[in-house]
Amino acid sequence: MDSSSLSSIESLVNEIKKELVISNQDFNNTFVIQTSAYDTAWLAMIPYNNQEANGPMFESCLNWIRNNQNEQGFWGEPNGENLPTIYALPTTLACMIALKKWNVGESHVRKGLKFIHANTDALLKENSQRFPLWFTIVFPSMLQLAKAQGLDTILVNGSNGLLSDVFMKKKAILESEKFSGLRAGQDQPILTYLESLSHSDNCTVNEAIEVLKHLCEEDGSLFQSPSAIAQAFMATGSTKCLEYLMSIVQKCPNGVPSRFPVDEMLEMLCMVDNIQRMGVALHFEKEIQQILDQVYKNYQTNLQTNEYVSPETSDLPERLFKDSLAFRLLRLQGYKINQGSFCWFLNQPHTMAYMEKNQEQFAYVMYNVYRATDLMFNGESEMEEARSFSRNFLVNNDNISVPPALQKLIEHELNVPWFARLEHLDHRLWIELNQSLRNTIGKSPYYWLSYQQNDKLMQLAVQNYEYRQSIYRKELEDLKSWSKEKGLVGIGFGREKTTYSYFASAASSSSFLPYESFLRLVVAKCSIIITVADDFYDEEASLSELQILTEAIQRWDAKTLDGPSKIIFEALDDLVCDVAKMYHLQHKIDITPQLRHMWKETFHSWMMESLWSRTSNLPSMDEYLKVGMISIGAHILVLHATSLGCPTVPSENLGPINGHYENITKLLMATTRLLNDIQSYQKEREVGKMNYTLLHLNENPEGHIEDSIDFIKKILGDKKKEFLENVLMDGSNDMPRTMKLLHLSCLNVFHMFYNSCNLFDTQTTILEDIMKAIYIPLQQEQQTPMPPPSKPLPPMLPPQENKIEIAKFNACLNGKNFKQQVGNIGIGISFVGRQAPKNYNSFGWSTKGFASQKLRSCFL
Repeated sequence: MDSSSLSSIESLVNEIKKELVISNQDFNNTFVIQTSAYDTAWLAMIPYNNQEANGPMFESCLNWIRNNQNEQGFWGEPNGENLPTIYALPTTLACMIALKKWNVGESHVRKGLKFIHANTDALLKENSQRFPLWFTIVFPSMLQLAKAQGLDTILVNGSNGLLSDVFMKKKAILESEKFSGLRAGQDQPILTYLESLSHSDNCTVNEAIEVLKHLCEEDGSLFQSPSAIAQAFMATGSTKCLEYLMSIVQKCPNGVPSRFPVDEMLEMLCMVDNIQRMGVALHFEKEIQQILDQVYKNYQTNLQTNEYVSPETSDLPERLFKDSLAFRLLRLQGYKINQGSFCWFLNQPHTMAYMEKNQEQFAYVMYNVYRATDLMFNGESEMEEARSFSRNFLVNNDNISVPPALQKLIEHELNVPWFARLEHLDHRLWIELNQSLRNTIGKSPYYWLSYQQNDKLMQLAVQNYEYRQSIYRKELEDLKSWSKEKGLVGIGFGREKTTYSYFASAASSSSFLPYESFLRLVVAKCSIIITVADDFYDEEASLSELQILTEAIQRWDAKTLDGPSKIIFEALDDLVCDVAKMYHLQHKIDITPQLRHMWKETFHSWMMESLWSRTSNLPSMDEYLKVGMISIGAHILVLHATSLGCPTVPSENLGPINGHYENITKLLMATTRLLNDIQSYQKEREVGKMNYTLLHLNENPEGHIEDSIDFIKKILGDKKKEFLENVLMDGSNDMPRTMKLLHLSCLNVFHMFYNSCNLFDTQTTILEDIMKAIYIPLQQEQQTPMPPPSKPLPPMLPPQENKIEIAKFNACLNGKNFKQQVGNIGIGISFVGRQAPKNYNSFGWSTKGFASQKLRSCFL
């Protein structure tokens, strides 16, 4: 692989680590929170000593406005296409008001007015169905304040009706949020917009000022909102507000954020989440461990001091977001954390009522609650309830305004079960959408997303992803050569799945396997042999031929074999010898007997299934499952990889101990078999074969096939929860973490192939996902320049080679020469014939390889 690319990645990692300075440092200096042009404008409006004749108190904020106008004339973050969002309208007005107030930046004001006049109508029409709450409350106030400052905000014809709608909606909101008296204080969410209330005809100014005075006496950091505190200071002269304003400008001299101070623990959690979702966590394992150790320590302290009590109403969204995110990150890392750490909201009627009334504030929160419930163990009924609640909340969110990029993430989360995702493609989705998530302007309830913005980290994620792609392309070519050399490509029957095999192996393990890892090829080779051999037993050979091959495998002797049987045996023997030799080089121990034993029992299980099928002898459900858990082949994939990837695993653990596999391996074998059998019953019924679904129906003739499927789904759901607990928690087994993650990645692959239909037997259905994982470069957005790497990066491929690869892509995507271009993969047996969905979801992410368009609940 290209050493200069690796050197650039390592250099970036070191730079980011220096900036992180994990131990005992101020995290507000680590990942700088995004500047809010709107809040900065409010601070720029404040006169020195509250006397306008003295000029601006915070001239640095005024200078920031003059230096940060977009070329198109607006202030604030653009969308993913570098175009303004509706948030740009009040933000641009606020910045122009600040400039006009101090009679500076005349050219900036003219440019801003030109933008307002040219774009207001289009932006209002684009968002007329669902105006964001912050925009609805703030925009009318900014228009009134702009008029008071003498700004000519005459809008184009056609805007008046939409403007009237905005004003009417604001009036309705304010009427429904009448002040409840001074003591209500921060329990009234409408007070978050204090700076706009004082300029609204729909609000009693004196009443608002009375509330301001009362709140300022208690706390100078109103709702952690710089704009609200700026207005509070100008209205009351509160010394506490002034102290807050001075501290924020001292901390953020070049523009202030929309929220200050930030919760440092929440900022750290967001940072860890971002690192993991970008696929670069391997580079920061020590730092992540330090952060999560501290988070866990804090949560344990809170538990002991009964800190899981209801927070103030205005703090509910942040508290629930923080708790659900902490739960997910801690449980994924193996910490023992109780479901009550984030499910507390279910038992608090006033919290549920507040959420119902303020849905927009909780959209991103519920997205994270739903993600947390992915990690549910058996017996966690509160998490079941939280999952159902959050799912219903997200599905029925038509009446709230959600940023487009976040809506895409929510759709992905609801459409594709966590178990059915390949992490490499999830990393790509997050990287490509991440910059679009910057659109968290003003008091948007999605401001936490700004915690997950870091240009150097983005640069590292892009380089890391594309460097992995270059490795994957090289390994896939090596695998194709191996398959061809061993005669598996042109064997003349069955499914050729070399590329599927490698894609599944690589894309499911990118977060925990290093760049250079022979494990991916070992798993892919195992799955290719499993596929070819299984097809031989299912479709090609006579019973006598199968008996000869099975006996040869038991003897591990190819003398009596010829034709396809000999090809299969020799490829298998070559693989076993390679794995055994590599293990011997590391440990000076011969594991050939253990490896051969796994294959012997697998070939024997295929023979048993062939006998059942061809002699019409029906096994019991228990007999079938005992054999089917072996024939699915999942244990071969993980245990061959484990032999090379987990040096601390004793050699005797690479096979069944006293006739039994470890519980985590048995659970994997059972769940993968059941996943397959839910999808394969139609095809296998047509060819006269039995599977677990059909056997259950046969033993319950009074029922229907749907009853049998539901019965198996219930078993599957419980086994997956038990399996996940075995993967994530220490104490259930002695396996090292990498070995457990190999088990999880194997289940992810099976779940992906058999989630809603049988994708494994299709020829082109997941081609787009293969291309995204291995060949197609990331689609980066260009609006935010990133620092250059320490060394220039070479092109991903040499120019001529790149042209050849692009030609291959086009040929594959057009369905030409697919078999020659894509090759073959296999994990398991011959499965289903039902056609997979052909379309894509609304944000361009292929559902072909992952789920149908419907919000399926079978495996959720």
